[in-house]
Amino acid sequence: MKLIEPIVADAGTIQGLRRDLHAHPELGFEEQRTSELIAQQLTAWGIPVHRGLGRTGVVGIVKNGSSPRAVGLRADIDALPVTERNTFAHASVHPGRMHACGHDGHMAMLLSAAGYLARHRNFDGTVYLVFQPVEEGGGGAREMIKDGLFDRFPMEAMFGIHNWPGLEAGQFAVREGPVFASSNDFRIVIRGRGSHAAMPHLGVDPVAVGCQMVQSFQTIISRNKRPIDAGVLSVTTIRAGEAINVVPESCELQGTVRTFSVEVLDLIERRMRRIAEATAEAFEATCEFSFRRNYPPTINHPGETRFVRELLGGLVGTHNVKEFDPTMGAEDFSYFLQKKPGCYFLIGNGDGSHRPGGHGEGPCMLHNPSYDFNDALIPLGGTMWVRLAEQWLKAARADSSGA
Repeated sequence: MKLIEPIVADAGTIQGLRRDLHAHPELGFEEQRTSELIAQQLTAWGIPVHRGLGRTGVVGIVKNGSSPRAVGLRADIDALPVTERNTFAHASVHPGRMHACGHDGHMAMLLSAAGYLARHRNFDGTVYLVFQPVEEGGGGAREMIKDGLFDRFPMEAMFGIHNWPGLEAGQFAVREGPVFASSNDFRIVIRGRGSHAAMPHLGVDPVAVGCQMVQSFQTIISRNKRPIDAGVLSVTTIRAGEAINVVPESCELQGTVRTFSVEVLDLIERRMRRIAEATAEAFEATCEFSFRRNYPPTINHPGETRFVRELLGGLVGTHNVKEFDPTMGAEDFSYFLQKKPGCYFLIGNGDGSHRPGGHGEGPCMLHNPSYDFNDALIPLGGTMWVRLAEQWLKAARADSSGA
């Protein structure tokens, strides 16, 4: 493993920043203290800072030489609405808020690289340090784009990383093509006609209609979608009724749909709407069908993925660069990849044995109240970002076409 010595020497300072961020988590669009800390640190290193994209986003600009080439490196900055169970010294001071997904570590790794890049500038071009708010469900990447991220900071490509519990520290995982699924949700309100439960023939039972819909929806996955295309349709809530002896007036279904392609998503939405409306009509009920598309699928570009794989192999050895097993979870880095070539990949967070005394009894897994980022990754992640920026700006432009 070829770590950059000044980054290793500065790891303790960056660890302190990381633990401060962990102790003071902020939810999406509320990251005022977080963005202020980031901006102050970048400014102290002489890095020009732009704030306000996506409301609380921060963009640092590190330039050198005369090349017009530029690359973007992204870290997410928001926390989750989770009450932390850890009691070590840097545990969250805010009940109900926690960095349970490692965004504090993502910020720390990029800050580690920022300090080195500002001091050494062994590249010709521009490195944009993108600290993005509201990854956890609010679409901060989309909001930064709407606010002119790529217009104000033109870059050839965009790269992002996420820590991954269960993958060994010192290992990475990367994959070309789809790596995270799209995230979408639906709501269906079925309206029937209430009656006494002993006289159901006098009413129209919306619960029976809803149950028929739930069963029928699964035929979309098993009989309408190609078996080789990934897709998950989950009805996760059913709400109806107030008394055991009353057939209710209405029944509400809610749930999620996840796919790796827009084409499969189009099919599922179209068939769901048709089944819902036709089933309601067949039972002499009515329904209101709404379908909301949230995060699109995260699809890595071929040329940028090859570049990352080769870079990581040179850093930690090819045997430590694993294949990214796609997940049906979602990631709003997908919005960046719709606009710019790039790659989103994983860094191993280990098995949880790194946690200091005072950690919770739960596993060190993402979105778990006993989670904590592995600080040993800071010099590795910082080195990785520096080498990625330097080599990208020096190398011939990657061919994203896959040719």
